[in-house]
Amino acid sequence: MRYAIVVEKAGNNYSAYVPDLPGCVATGATVKEAENEIREAIEFHIEGLIEDGLPIPQPASIVEYLEIAA
Repeated sequence: MRYAIVVEKAGNNYSAYVPDLPGCVATGATVKEAENEIREAIEFHIEGLIEDGLPIPQPASIVEYLEIAA
């Protein structure tokens, strides 16, 4: 599966979350570290859903960048 993630600057580190997996979050000192941590968090989150007999949400978020004239 391919999930969209959002990585945001958060003070002295970065935070990441998955819009299609509520509650799935991670942090890292760098963007790359946050990406690695959210990858592990996604796997762990999905494993927990399976263990609990809950459905795995299908990826549905669409990611686009918009150019805005400033």
